[in-house]
Amino acid sequence: MNFLRKRSRAVAAVLGAAMVTTLGLAASPASAKVSDGWIRGYAKFSDDWDDEGELSRTSAWRSSNATCLWQRILWAEGAYATNYDGKIFEEDHIDGDFGWRTLYSTIDLQKKLGESADGIVGEKTFSRVNKHMYKIGGSTDSERTLYLRYEGKKHTFDLRRNTEGKYVFPDRKGDSRQAGYKYHSCG
Repeated sequence: MNFLRKRSRAVAAVLGAAMVTTLGLAASPASAKVSDGWIRGYAKFSDDWDDEGELSRTSAWRSSNATCLWQRILWAEGAYATNYDGKIFEEDHIDGDFGWRTLYSTIDLQKKLGESADGIVGEKTFSRVNKHMYKIGGSTDSERTLYLRYEGKKHTFDLRRNTEGKYVFPDRKGDSRQAGYKYHSCG
């Protein structure tokens, strides 16, 4: 009888550990959005970008539409490529490639945001700029499109979160692009 009790406890412990591991893996939103390939959000938009993947000169998404959206933000904020050529980030610079101008403009914006200026756009940087978005129409219901406006220090642009939760924004020519990590169609 003692043997059966010990065996039941051991089985329960193994099942419990397996459940904790499974739940732990399911609760990792930072990798979920990147692995699904999109800058995406659900429900309230004010925290949609709190768990995005990193963009930088060395990231896997260096050339992507996610980088293109980031460059649109640099343009809107009036960031300067201080240590590159000292010029403001222009709309013509939005090409979806995280080059030197994007790096130094990112560092400039991170300094203005009061955060560590490492040139890597991660959760903290995305979260800070997410606060510059405002609802202008639509619904947070997942069945409907949500229309938003990003208000930077220099420029404003409209974007939307479609019914799949994917962010859609204008590229430098004004064409709509989905903010994806795994492809590059803007530029």
